[in-house]
Amino acid sequence: MSENAQKIGEQGEAIAPLEVKDLNNVEYLPTCERPDLRDAGVRRRATMQKEAIGLRVMVKMQLPLKLLTACIAALHFATASSDASAADRPNIVVVFIDDMGWSDVSCFGGQGPKTEHIGQLAAEGIRFTNFYVNSPICSPSRVALTTGQYPQRWRITSYLNHRSSNQERGMAQWLDPAAPVLARELQHAGYATGHFGKWHMGGQRDVDDAPSIADYGFDQSLTNFEGMGPKLLPLALKPEWKEPRKIWGEAIRLGGPSVWMLRSQVTQGFVESAVSFIDDSTRRGRPFYINLWPDDMHAPFFPPVDEWADRPRGRYWKVLDSMDEQLGPLFDRIRNDNKLRYNTLIMFCSDNGPQPGAGTSEPLRGAKAWLYEGGVRSPLIVWGPGLVNENMVGKTNRESTFSAIDLNRSLYTICDVPVPASATLDGENLSNALLGKARQSREAPIFWRRPPDRPGFGHGFQEDNPDLAVRDGKWKYYVNYDGSNPQLYDLHGDEPESNNVASRYPGVVYRLQSAIEQWNSAMPKDAGQLK
Repeated sequence: MSENAQKIGEQGEAIAPLEVKDLNNVEYLPTCERPDLRDAGVRRRATMQKEAIGLRVMVKMQLPLKLLTACIAALHFATASSDASAADRPNIVVVFIDDMGWSDVSCFGGQGPKTEHIGQLAAEGIRFTNFYVNSPICSPSRVALTTGQYPQRWRITSYLNHRSSNQERGMAQWLDPAAPVLARELQHAGYATGHFGKWHMGGQRDVDDAPSIADYGFDQSLTNFEGMGPKLLPLALKPEWKEPRKIWGEAIRLGGPSVWMLRSQVTQGFVESAVSFIDDSTRRGRPFYINLWPDDMHAPFFPPVDEWADRPRGRYWKVLDSMDEQLGPLFDRIRNDNKLRYNTLIMFCSDNGPQPGAGTSEPLRGAKAWLYEGGVRSPLIVWGPGLVNENMVGKTNRESTFSAIDLNRSLYTICDVPVPASATLDGENLSNALLGKARQSREAPIFWRRPPDRPGFGHGFQEDNPDLAVRDGKWKYYVNYDGSNPQLYDLHGDEPESNNVASRYPGVVYRLQSAIEQWNSAMPKDAGQLK
């Protein structure tokens, strides 16, 4: 690696100068090749970007994106048969943003860019303010949403890293394909299933023998440098750099084919592939289930160079603005097609809190990797004009308290697909709440365990990160493995968690302490726990 190479990002993303000799048949990837996806704002940014870069060596790629998408789709649809019994089932799109704060988007009070496309989704749907993910960090959060079970059951309690690091932290190398996966059950019921974006549940760094995404029930996939199979790989670019630089160029060992794109455009690449998948699915009369999981809100932040900012938060906001713009064509494809508009459910949320100093979760305490509210509470928007209660459109549900494992379980009911008989899900069916027909909450408490490598000090806040947490009704309780430092907060009157009332409510503390000890003892241990 040359002296200009840098290592940045808390999860070890390596940035190295782009070496043209490593790529074949190189030419610049058009920002918007599809006529139905052309947007003046996107084209304007692309033109300015090319001029600002002054690329004498064009960004190269191994296959054009359209050809890559077509090849992947052909592998599935050549053998896929239409299932008439599935035709009337609703389509599902899950937009799962990486490292975005609870109050970043403007429709949740964000003070940064006006996220117009996400805001329109909220104005036509329902906002939920007491929705949680089941981990404050990416890999386990994704496992929970995928399986409907606590990620501790599958020994994934922090981000998946190098093989040795996973072993040191007492973690699995990848999600066991034996886990219950919603996409697989929908696939069996006749759905076309596609994953576009970050995976990070196996296949990263030197873990190159993980199962393919297809092994989890996806007909088609296009991921990044943290997943097996076809992928879009990011090129970093700063205004002062003459050429873009590869981020984790070694990811080509994790399967292919691969397309190299500027990181500021990768979400658009995933969106174009998802829209193509929707086109193919509808043409064949099949309902579809899509994961659209962008990763651009994760550090390091690389907005379009013509909109560069000096400070991390400024770059973060520019990336958020650009991502919102790139998501627009996906939302419009569904909104403007009556066959899809009234039979498609779009869910938009974040996998955990923001990186400290970048995104925001105000007025909540904590951020990414922390068990406090700012680390695990996620903005949730549910859109579906033909499916949600029209009396709730444009409104906010502040009462229903539930989590990603419940979202997973609820989709089985919404899609009229049975839960696999061999699986016991931790999630509860809250489909009526999701569709705006009730304001019910999860009955069982929601439990969390901190990532074993995120004890506190040095990860954004100079205070301890509690080992365990539980939300039950209005109460949020924290405690360490050894029973020390109990904290109890009444979230109905103290969302910032500033007033510890544990000493005033010993009965509540005793009840929640017993519950969390029972839950944790039933889960496999990791290296963060007491020996």
